[in-house]
Amino acid sequence: MSVPWWAWLALTAGIALMLAVDLFLHRDNHVIEFREAAVWSAVWVAAGLAFGVLLWWWQGDEAAGAYYAGYLIEKALSVDNVFVFALVFTYFAVPAAYQHKVLFWGVIGALGFRLVFIFVGAELLETFFWTAYVFGAFLVWTGWKMAFRHDEEVHPERNLVVRLVRRLIPTDPRYHGERFFIRVDGRRVATLLFVVLIAVEATDLIFAIDSVAAVLAITTSTFIVWTANAFAVLGLRSLYFCLAGLLRRFTKLHYGLAVLLAFAGVKLILSETPVGKLPIPVTLGVIVVTLAVSIGWSLVATRDARPVGADR
Repeated sequence: MSVPWWAWLALTAGIALMLAVDLFLHRDNHVIEFREAAVWSAVWVAAGLAFGVLLWWWQGDEAAGAYYAGYLIEKALSVDNVFVFALVFTYFAVPAAYQHKVLFWGVIGALGFRLVFIFVGAELLETFFWTAYVFGAFLVWTGWKMAFRHDEEVHPERNLVVRLVRRLIPTDPRYHGERFFIRVDGRRVATLLFVVLIAVEATDLIFAIDSVAAVLAITTSTFIVWTANAFAVLGLRSLYFCLAGLLRRFTKLHYGLAVLLAFAGVKLILSETPVGKLPIPVTLGVIVVTLAVSIGWSLVATRDARPVGADR
Protein backbone atom coordinates (compact mmCIF):
# COMPACT_ATOMS: atom_id res chain seq x y z
CA MET A 1 0.00 0.00 0.00
CA SER A 2 1.62 3.22 -1.19
CA VAL A 3 0.77 6.29 0.89
CA PRO A 4 1.70 9.80 -0.29
CA TRP A 5 3.60 12.17 1.99
CA TRP A 6 0.62 14.48 2.41
CA ALA A 7 -1.39 11.66 4.01
CA TRP A 8 1.31 11.20 6.67
CA LEU A 9 1.39 14.97 7.19
CA ALA A 10 -2.39 15.22 7.51
CA LEU A 11 -2.48 12.32 9.97
CA THR A 12 0.29 13.82 12.10
CA ALA A 13 -1.43 17.21 12.13
CA GLY A 14 -4.74 15.59 13.10
CA ILE A 15 -3.18 13.67 15.98
CA ALA A 16 -1.35 16.79 17.19
CA LEU A 17 -4.60 18.79 17.07
CA MET A 18 -6.51 16.16 19.08
CA LEU A 19 -3.75 16.02 21.69
CA ALA A 20 -3.71 19.83 21.93
CA VAL A 21 -7.48 19.94 22.49
CA ASP A 22 -7.22 17.23 25.13
CA LEU A 23 -4.41 19.07 26.93
CA PHE A 24 -6.30 22.39 26.82
CA LEU A 25 -9.51 20.89 28.23
CA HIS A 26 -7.61 19.20 31.08
CA ARG A 27 -5.20 22.02 31.88
CA ASP A 28 -6.66 22.43 35.40
CA ASN A 29 -5.62 18.88 36.46
CA HIS A 30 -9.06 18.01 37.82
CA VAL A 31 -10.10 14.53 38.88
CA ILE A 32 -11.51 12.62 35.89
CA GLU A 33 -14.92 11.21 36.77
CA PHE A 34 -16.45 8.18 35.06
CA ARG A 35 -18.98 10.19 33.01
CA GLU A 36 -16.32 12.48 31.54
CA ALA A 37 -14.05 9.53 30.82
CA ALA A 38 -16.91 7.66 29.12
CA VAL A 39 -17.67 10.63 26.87
CA TRP A 40 -14.02 10.98 25.86
CA SER A 41 -13.72 7.22 25.30
CA ALA A 42 -16.72 7.40 22.97
CA VAL A 43 -15.08 10.31 21.12
CA TRP A 44 -11.79 8.43 20.63
CA VAL A 45 -13.53 5.20 19.59
CA ALA A 46 -15.70 7.13 17.13
CA ALA A 47 -12.58 8.78 15.69
CA GLY A 48 -10.89 5.40 15.29
CA LEU A 49 -13.92 3.82 13.60
CA ALA A 50 -14.44 6.85 11.36
CA PHE A 51 -10.84 6.66 10.17
CA GLY A 52 -11.47 3.07 9.13
CA VAL A 53 -14.41 4.21 7.01
CA LEU A 54 -12.22 6.92 5.45
CA LEU A 55 -9.54 4.31 4.73
CA TRP A 56 -12.14 2.02 3.13
CA TRP A 57 -13.29 4.89 0.85
CA TRP A 58 -9.69 5.79 -0.02
CA GLN A 59 -7.87 2.43 -0.22
CA GLY A 60 -10.58 -0.24 -0.36
CA ASP A 61 -11.85 -3.22 1.64
CA GLU A 62 -8.53 -4.95 2.29
CA ALA A 63 -6.83 -1.88 3.78
CA ALA A 64 -9.84 -1.05 5.96
CA GLY A 65 -10.14 -4.67 7.13
CA ALA A 66 -6.46 -4.79 8.07
CA TYR A 67 -6.83 -1.48 9.93
CA TYR A 68 -9.87 -2.64 11.92
CA ALA A 69 -8.17 -5.93 12.81
CA GLY A 70 -5.09 -4.08 14.04
CA TYR A 71 -7.20 -1.51 15.88
CA LEU A 72 -9.19 -4.20 17.70
CA ILE A 73 -6.03 -6.01 18.80
CA GLU A 74 -4.45 -2.77 20.00
CA LYS A 75 -7.61 -1.73 21.83
CA ALA A 76 -7.86 -5.11 23.53
CA LEU A 77 -4.21 -5.07 24.58
CA SER A 78 -4.76 -1.55 25.94
CA VAL A 79 -6.94 -3.07 28.66
CA ASP A 80 -3.92 -4.99 29.92
CA ASN A 81 -2.01 -1.68 29.96
CA VAL A 82 -4.76 -0.29 32.18
CA PHE A 83 -4.18 -3.09 34.71
CA VAL A 84 -0.50 -2.20 34.98
CA PHE A 85 -1.11 1.57 35.08
CA ALA A 86 -3.54 1.03 37.96
CA LEU A 87 -0.86 -0.94 39.82
CA VAL A 88 1.74 1.79 39.19
CA PHE A 89 -0.56 4.56 40.40
CA THR A 90 -1.54 2.55 43.47
CA TYR A 91 2.07 1.62 44.25
CA PHE A 92 3.23 5.26 44.14
CA ALA A 93 -0.03 6.61 45.66
CA VAL A 94 -0.45 9.10 42.81
CA PRO A 95 -3.11 11.75 43.59
CA ALA A 96 -6.11 11.31 41.28
CA ALA A 97 -5.87 14.89 40.04
CA TYR A 98 -2.42 14.29 38.51
CA GLN A 99 -2.99 10.89 36.93
CA HIS A 100 -4.32 12.36 33.68
CA LYS A 101 -1.18 14.49 33.23
CA VAL A 102 1.06 11.45 33.69
CA LEU A 103 -0.99 9.45 31.18
CA PHE A 104 -1.09 12.36 28.71
CA TRP A 105 2.69 12.67 28.50
CA GLY A 106 2.97 8.90 28.70
CA VAL A 107 0.82 8.60 25.58
CA ILE A 108 3.04 11.05 23.68
CA GLY A 109 6.07 8.95 24.57
CA ALA A 110 4.18 5.78 23.62
CA LEU A 111 3.36 7.18 20.18
CA GLY A 112 7.03 8.01 19.59
CA PHE A 113 8.27 4.57 20.65
CA ARG A 114 5.66 2.78 18.58
CA LEU A 115 6.51 4.78 15.47
CA VAL A 116 10.14 3.66 15.74
CA PHE A 117 9.17 0.01 16.37
CA ILE A 118 6.76 0.02 13.41
CA PHE A 119 9.29 1.23 10.86
CA VAL A 120 12.08 -0.99 12.18
CA GLY A 121 9.82 -4.06 12.39
CA ALA A 122 8.28 -3.54 8.95
CA GLU A 123 11.70 -3.05 7.38
CA LEU A 124 13.01 -6.24 9.00
CA LEU A 125 10.01 -8.27 7.82
CA GLU A 126 10.34 -6.93 4.28
CA THR A 127 14.12 -7.46 4.11
CA PHE A 128 14.70 -10.72 6.01
CA PHE A 129 12.01 -13.39 5.61
CA TRP A 130 13.25 -15.30 8.66
CA THR A 131 12.32 -12.43 11.00
CA ALA A 132 8.70 -13.56 10.55
CA TYR A 133 9.62 -16.78 12.38
CA VAL A 134 11.42 -14.85 15.12
CA PHE A 135 8.56 -12.37 15.65
CA GLY A 136 6.02 -15.17 15.40
CA ALA A 137 7.76 -17.31 18.01
CA PHE A 138 8.08 -14.24 20.26
CA LEU A 139 4.33 -13.59 20.05
CA VAL A 140 3.47 -17.23 20.80
CA TRP A 141 5.81 -17.16 23.81
CA THR A 142 4.32 -13.86 24.98
CA GLY A 143 0.82 -15.34 24.69
CA TRP A 144 1.84 -18.35 26.78
CA LYS A 145 3.40 -16.09 29.38
CA MET A 146 0.29 -13.91 29.54
CA ALA A 147 -1.98 -16.93 29.97
CA PHE A 148 -0.02 -18.76 32.66
CA ARG A 149 2.05 -16.07 34.39
CA HIS A 150 -0.46 -13.20 34.35
CA ASP A 151 -0.80 -13.01 38.15
CA GLU A 152 2.85 -12.22 38.82
CA GLU A 153 3.27 -9.15 40.99
CA VAL A 154 4.47 -5.94 39.36
CA HIS A 155 7.11 -3.95 41.23
CA PRO A 156 7.57 -0.57 39.50
CA GLU A 157 10.33 0.39 41.91
CA ARG A 158 12.46 -2.51 40.63
CA ASN A 159 12.11 -1.52 36.98
CA LEU A 160 15.56 -1.12 35.46
CA VAL A 161 14.67 2.17 33.73
CA VAL A 162 13.20 3.65 36.92
CA ARG A 163 16.26 2.64 38.92
CA LEU A 164 18.55 4.10 36.27
CA VAL A 165 16.67 7.41 36.26
CA ARG A 166 16.85 7.67 40.03
CA ARG A 167 20.56 7.00 39.90
CA LEU A 168 21.28 9.54 37.16
CA ILE A 169 18.84 12.30 38.13
CA PRO A 170 18.58 13.80 41.64
CA THR A 171 15.08 12.92 42.84
CA ASP A 172 12.86 14.25 45.61
CA PRO A 173 10.77 11.34 46.97
CA ARG A 174 7.65 13.53 47.28
CA TYR A 175 4.98 15.08 45.09
CA HIS A 176 5.11 18.81 44.41
CA GLY A 177 1.74 19.40 42.82
CA GLU A 178 1.69 18.77 39.09
CA ARG A 179 5.37 19.53 38.61
CA PHE A 180 7.82 17.01 37.19
CA PHE A 181 10.86 19.08 38.24
CA ILE A 182 11.60 21.60 40.98
CA ARG A 183 14.64 23.60 42.07
CA VAL A 184 16.26 22.84 45.42
CA ASP A 185 19.21 25.04 46.42
CA GLY A 186 19.59 26.13 42.81
CA ARG A 187 19.72 22.54 41.55
CA ARG A 188 17.11 21.00 39.24
CA VAL A 189 15.53 17.98 40.96
CA ALA A 190 12.98 15.48 39.64
CA THR A 191 9.82 14.94 41.68
CA LEU A 192 8.15 11.64 42.44
CA LEU A 193 5.61 12.43 39.69
CA PHE A 194 8.42 12.29 37.12
CA VAL A 195 9.47 8.89 38.46
CA VAL A 196 5.88 7.71 38.00
CA LEU A 197 5.93 9.00 34.41
CA ILE A 198 9.12 7.02 33.73
CA ALA A 199 7.54 3.90 35.27
CA VAL A 200 4.49 4.29 32.99
CA GLU A 201 6.69 4.83 29.93
CA ALA A 202 8.87 1.83 30.78
CA THR A 203 5.93 -0.53 31.24
CA ASP A 204 4.26 0.71 28.06
CA LEU A 205 7.52 0.16 26.18
CA ILE A 206 7.24 -3.55 26.96
CA PHE A 207 3.62 -3.66 25.80
CA ALA A 208 4.53 -1.73 22.65
CA ILE A 209 6.86 -4.49 21.47
CA ASP A 210 4.09 -7.09 21.75
CA SER A 211 1.33 -4.98 20.24
CA VAL A 212 3.32 -3.66 17.28
CA ALA A 213 4.50 -7.17 16.43
CA ALA A 214 0.89 -8.41 16.64
CA VAL A 215 -0.35 -5.80 14.16
CA LEU A 216 2.62 -6.39 11.85
CA ALA A 217 1.42 -10.00 11.71
CA ILE A 218 -1.71 -8.65 10.01
CA THR A 219 -0.07 -6.19 7.62
CA THR A 220 3.37 -4.69 6.99
CA SER A 221 1.89 -1.42 5.75
CA THR A 222 3.51 1.09 8.09
CA PHE A 223 0.65 3.55 7.56
CA ILE A 224 -2.03 1.05 8.61
CA VAL A 225 0.00 -0.27 11.56
CA TRP A 226 0.75 3.27 12.74
CA THR A 227 -2.84 4.49 12.47
CA ALA A 228 -4.18 1.39 14.27
CA ASN A 229 -1.68 1.98 17.08
CA ALA A 230 -2.20 5.73 17.20
CA PHE A 231 -6.00 5.69 17.45
CA ALA A 232 -5.94 2.91 20.05
CA VAL A 233 -3.29 4.65 22.16
CA LEU A 234 -4.99 8.06 21.93
CA GLY A 235 -7.98 6.64 23.82
CA LEU A 236 -5.84 4.94 26.45
CA ARG A 237 -6.19 7.71 29.05
CA SER A 238 -9.99 7.79 28.88
CA LEU A 239 -10.08 3.99 28.86
CA TYR A 240 -8.07 3.95 32.08
CA PHE A 241 -10.48 6.24 33.92
CA CYS A 242 -13.45 4.25 32.58
CA LEU A 243 -12.14 0.85 33.59
CA ALA A 244 -10.03 1.60 36.69
CA GLY A 245 -12.92 0.76 39.00
CA LEU A 246 -14.15 -2.18 36.91
CA LEU A 247 -10.91 -4.13 36.45
CA ARG A 248 -11.98 -6.82 38.89
CA ARG A 249 -14.69 -7.86 36.40
CA PHE A 250 -12.20 -8.68 33.61
CA THR A 251 -10.63 -11.67 35.34
CA LYS A 252 -10.57 -13.89 32.22
CA LEU A 253 -9.70 -11.31 29.58
CA HIS A 254 -5.99 -12.14 29.72
CA TYR A 255 -6.77 -15.60 28.33
CA GLY A 256 -8.38 -13.98 25.29
CA LEU A 257 -5.43 -11.62 24.86
CA ALA A 258 -3.06 -14.57 25.13
CA VAL A 259 -4.98 -16.39 22.38
CA LEU A 260 -4.84 -13.30 20.15
CA LEU A 261 -1.08 -12.90 20.62
CA ALA A 262 -0.49 -16.59 19.90
CA PHE A 263 -2.81 -16.40 16.88
CA ALA A 264 -0.89 -13.38 15.55
CA GLY A 265 2.37 -15.30 16.01
CA VAL A 266 1.10 -18.35 14.14
CA LYS A 267 -0.33 -16.09 11.42
CA LEU A 268 3.05 -14.40 10.99
CA ILE A 269 4.87 -17.73 10.75
CA LEU A 270 2.36 -19.12 8.24
CA SER A 271 2.85 -16.06 6.03
CA GLU A 272 6.32 -17.38 5.13
CA THR A 273 5.08 -20.92 4.37
CA PRO A 274 3.07 -22.33 1.43
CA VAL A 275 -0.09 -21.55 3.44
CA GLY A 276 0.55 -17.84 3.01
CA LYS A 277 -1.28 -14.97 4.70
CA LEU A 278 -4.66 -15.75 6.22
CA PRO A 279 -7.57 -13.74 4.75
CA ILE A 280 -8.46 -10.54 6.60
CA PRO A 281 -12.10 -11.66 7.21
CA VAL A 282 -10.77 -14.77 9.00
CA THR A 283 -8.46 -12.61 11.13
CA LEU A 284 -11.27 -10.20 12.03
CA GLY A 285 -13.57 -13.12 12.89
CA VAL A 286 -11.02 -14.72 15.21
CA ILE A 287 -10.38 -11.39 16.97
CA VAL A 288 -14.07 -10.56 17.49
CA VAL A 289 -15.04 -14.07 18.66
CA THR A 290 -12.05 -14.35 21.02
CA LEU A 291 -12.74 -10.97 22.63
CA ALA A 292 -16.47 -11.67 22.93
CA VAL A 293 -15.88 -15.07 24.58
CA SER A 294 -13.23 -13.82 27.04
CA ILE A 295 -15.27 -10.74 28.03
CA GLY A 296 -18.47 -12.79 28.37
CA TRP A 297 -16.63 -15.43 30.42
CA SER A 298 -15.26 -12.69 32.69
CA LEU A 299 -18.67 -11.12 33.27
CA VAL A 300 -20.30 -14.46 34.02
CA ALA A 301 -17.48 -15.51 36.37
CA THR A 302 -17.73 -12.24 38.33
CA ARG A 303 -21.48 -11.66 38.19
CA ASP A 304 -21.69 -11.97 42.00
CA ALA A 305 -18.73 -9.64 42.62
CA ARG A 306 -19.53 -6.66 44.79
CA PRO A 307 -19.13 -3.28 43.13
CA VAL A 308 -16.26 -1.05 44.14
CA GLY A 309 -17.12 0.85 47.31
CA ALA A 310 -20.03 -1.43 48.23
CA ASP A 311 -18.50 -2.25 51.59
CA ARG A 312 -18.32 1.38 52.67
